[in-house]
Amino acid sequence: MNVLLAIIVILATILIYILMKRVYEQYRFPLLVPTATTTLILVVLLLLCQIDYKQYMVGGKWIGELLGPAVVALAYPLFRNKHILKKYGFSLSLGVVGGALVGIFSGIYLSVLLHIDSTFIKALAPKSVTSPVAMDVAMITKSSPSLAAVYVMIAGISGAVFGNILLKYCHVNHFVGIGAAFGTGAHGIGTAKALELGEEKGAISSVAMTLSAIVTVLLCPAAISFILNA
Repeated sequence: MNVLLAIIVILATILIYILMKRVYEQYRFPLLVPTATTTLILVVLLLLCQIDYKQYMVGGKWIGELLGPAVVALAYPLFRNKHILKKYGFSLSLGVVGGALVGIFSGIYLSVLLHIDSTFIKALAPKSVTSPVAMDVAMITKSSPSLAAVYVMIAGISGAVFGNILLKYCHVNHFVGIGAAFGTGAHGIGTAKALELGEEKGAISSVAMTLSAIVTVLLCPAAISFILNA
């Protein structure tokens, strides 16, 4: 039974994603980003079929295992555009470090001002990095890894949906700025969006995502401790 359920979950998830990707490619409407629409449809189907999260993850966990290889695959556009990284390496590093710090501190301070419980604050702080990194940070800060993963998903989807609109509104036109923004603020989902906009932007985004993860792991626990104990 578990094997059958796993196969159904994997096939359903992949088929829905492929369908939603084709819909998005046809209409190019920001709210139709396949990550967002696929997630919404899956949630509705699980509720209608009365399948809980634990049952879904019988098959879903195998899709999650592909996250690592998918991130590693980003090294290809990175290699193809290594000359760009050499040219803009210093400015990119400064921008990513600054962006990562803003992402960490803005989430913490806003949560403190709104008097949100510390468990939610700790889970929210690493929202702009990939799920495995955010979950590790949540464990270090004694928060909820599952809650951290939810915040990561929200940050990624919102970045993919609204990121390009916001960048155009702020007149950010240079490919380095666009790639860095997606990678720093919306991790892997944002990087997928950046790749859609161009290989150079995707390469920059993958570097930004990696640097942002390093900064977050090193500084996020200390930032949380400093602010909550101040």
